[in-house]
Amino acid sequence: MHYVCPACESENKLDLTFPVEEYVCNTCSHLIDVAGNKQMKHLKVPTENVALDVGQKGKIGEEEYTVVAIIVKRYGSSIFWREYYLKDSKGNDAFLSESDGHWVFLIPMHPDDFKSKNSKLPTYAGRTYRWYENSQCSIEAAAGFFDEHLDFSIATYKEYVNGTRMISQEKSSKKSQYFYGVHISKYEVKRAFKIANMPYYTGVGIVQPYYFDMKQALNIFCVAALMICLLQLYVYISRTNETVFEQSINFADVKDKELVSKSFTLSGGSAPLKVNAFSAVDNSWANIQLSLVNENTNEVVYTSKDIEQYHGYEDGESWSEGNQSEEFNLCGVSSGKYHFLISAEKEGSLLPAFSGLQSPDSKILISRDKSGVLDVTDLYTAQSTTFIDGKTLEKDTTELGKLVKASFGTSKIDSLINAEGLKLTTDIVASNNDVKIKATWLPVSFWNFGVILFIMIILFVAMLMGKHSFNVKKWKNSSNTPYSTS
Repeated sequence: MHYVCPACESENKLDLTFPVEEYVCNTCSHLIDVAGNKQMKHLKVPTENVALDVGQKGKIGEEEYTVVAIIVKRYGSSIFWREYYLKDSKGNDAFLSESDGHWVFLIPMHPDDFKSKNSKLPTYAGRTYRWYENSQCSIEAAAGFFDEHLDFSIATYKEYVNGTRMISQEKSSKKSQYFYGVHISKYEVKRAFKIANMPYYTGVGIVQPYYFDMKQALNIFCVAALMICLLQLYVYISRTNETVFEQSINFADVKDKELVSKSFTLSGGSAPLKVNAFSAVDNSWANIQLSLVNENTNEVVYTSKDIEQYHGYEDGESWSEGNQSEEFNLCGVSSGKYHFLISAEKEGSLLPAFSGLQSPDSKILISRDKSGVLDVTDLYTAQSTTFIDGKTLEKDTTELGKLVKASFGTSKIDSLINAEGLKLTTDIVASNNDVKIKATWLPVSFWNFGVILFIMIILFVAMLMGKHSFNVKKWKNSSNTPYSTS
């Protein structure tokens, strides 16, 4: 079907299945009355943000539509939106409305289907709709073919919204029409009509859906939480935490060297290895250096930990800080055969200093300083002799050495000095001789389980808060918003 414009004599062609009453010449933009074949008025051409062309075809759902006309409508002096008139193969009407890049697909509906005693909360198809806003508009520009005469008078739009659905009432001086609309994404419109560029969208559309389906998200979170709980239950039943290493390490044994522990085997998936280190520090410190060696891959995980405890009395109040034990995890340790390399040190000397170790016959007095040097005094002659350590004194063959052995009644002077010296010393630092290390394999851990559930709860709460903020923005231009504007 084609029409020759009486104003410019150009042809206007389009394959139409409905009777045309008016059309806008695509050359001179005059509105032409078909019955009288005369020009009515000159119209502006829809150009800004117009995404579709007259005659363009696209498939929405299962139906193919043809764009037969385009109208740009204006509200106030600066608000515009575009309406694309569609026809299917049977001549049925449908519309695409676009404003600020947000799209709505509309079809005509019967006014009697949309009635309610409450004018602000009418119902349709079992859904309650909230009145959004009234707006007055007029035609700013037009193009295409129309099956009725265009009405250029001021029309009133009254819109009702329910989520992604809306009912729009268009009332002019000649008639009143109702349309049922649903949100349609710009990507669906782009695919349907094969459009290269789409209008950029801003703000929140009147029926734009929230970015997440909250019911679906809740179902996903609940199913995920159930799966995590079942997995945790299986791990708890099938596996147990196991102590894989436990030993007391003398500081003297690891002075300037490392102790190689016995090997131990870890079985199962990756899990934390919890290490507890204890030392009887008292107003002092100790340090442990620990290397976990994977005997299969030779990979080494190194860590160092200080153990400190201090206390005192100041300004009439007692105070304390630190602890005699430290606990830490080596995370993500995989299965395999392992051993530890251990070294440790503490504050002060390795040997306790003391004075006043006297022989039973009161002939010999022995003292030791913090460096381990012995001072041996013959109480009868009041002469003193120093020895590097107890072993040296034990091997001494002089008259003094013989007197020491005879007076104490033993040749094992070094052992005697160490044993009796601990009784005499008041050096708490020196009396701390070892550090106890315990390593526990933790295949059963509720930490990760709890963290994941907590994160899921936080995410869902954040999504709920986001949805509330989203809806507030959606309704900010409405005089009937259900949300507080304060």
